[in-house]
Amino acid sequence: MKTYVIDSSALMTFFENRPGAVKVEDLLQEAAAADQPLLMSVVSWGEVYYTLFRGRGERAANEMMERVAQLPIHPVDVDARAARAAATLKAQFSLPYVNCLVAALASLRSAALVTSDADFKPLKGAFELVVV
Repeated sequence: MKTYVIDSSALMTFFENRPGAVKVEDLLQEAAAADQPLLMSVVSWGEVYYTLFRGRGERAANEMMERVAQLPIHPVDVDARAARAAATLKAQFSLPYVNCLVAALASLRSAALVTSDADFKPLKGAFELVVV
């Protein structure tokens, strides 16, 4: 199975059953079957948490993150190498730095980036994007 990095927008698409949710669900099922979890930057994990906390409250956010922990998603810490790669992307593409951290993870892991965030559009061609 190919390696995928899922960002916060794609995971929220899945949880909120927005258009593209089936595509995310298929990737999650494929990851589970292959015993190869999708990768997710801890920064994206944090974005999901604060989005849920802000919109639904702390208790709901904690419950949802318990569900996330059951999915075939592996959180990946940000290290100096990833921060530098993200800074380079920020300089080249002028994307939000958080998005650059996600893209850096995809780049460093030779992975496809799964997103529903249009901010990643400038990376098309430089990165393999799976838009949901």
